[in-house]
Amino acid sequence: MEMRLSKRMAELGLCSRREADEWISRGWVFVDGTRVDVLGTKVSEGQKVSIDDRARSAQKERVTILLHKPIGYVSAQAEDGHQPAVKLFVAENRFHADHSTTRFSPAQKVGLAPAGRLDIDSTGLLVLTQDGRIARLLIGADSPVDKEYLVRIEGTPDARALALLRHGLSLDGEPLRPAGVDQLEPGQLRFVLREGKKRQIRRMCEAVGLRVVALKRVRIGGVKLGPLPPGKWRYLLPGERFVRG
Repeated sequence: MEMRLSKRMAELGLCSRREADEWISRGWVFVDGTRVDVLGTKVSEGQKVSIDDRARSAQKERVTILLHKPIGYVSAQAEDGHQPAVKLFVAENRFHADHSTTRFSPAQKVGLAPAGRLDIDSTGLLVLTQDGRIARLLIGADSPVDKEYLVRIEGTPDARALALLRHGLSLDGEPLRPAGVDQLEPGQLRFVLREGKKRQIRRMCEAVGLRVVALKRVRIGGVKLGPLPPGKWRYLLPGERFVRG
């Protein structure tokens, strides 16, 4: 079965499809040892795909940012007068305890996009990246990365409500994947999800008679929010991995 070369490159984890098209146009992609520079080229799964060292160098220069998004900012494009979270990516907002040796440059804003969403009235860890591999890892339909949230609620869930939150609810006509849901103390729940439908946790709670009053994402895979203050950001460190193990 044949497919577009850019799609095959994304499946192999080499880059995003957008990056693949860019590299193909620059002549940085080889199929079975032959340079390919025509967009839309089809390949089969049995063919070997490799990339030029220049593509690897360009990829290494791409940055990934961990931001503690405050309430009032949207994850992506500006809407209803609210600013996108990327506006917080300025030198003066860099976390003073960032241990990365990467130097800030305004050029790092080019192509920097959120890998996932966090509602305007939610806080916590938001990933912004120039690296298509990370974006696909975090938001792809088959993403293996879970996300952990601390949720303040009004109401007291009984055993049935907790069971439904863990598995048994549907949103937008589709059943939700099993979730990890635990009551940490009266008025506080911990959710661990492997999907991210719009306002999912709030809608799940509403379905069982609970109201969310505060929501904070504290972990994405193996990367934790930690002591990062609201409105501050830091670079992802070389040893940090979203996929654990």
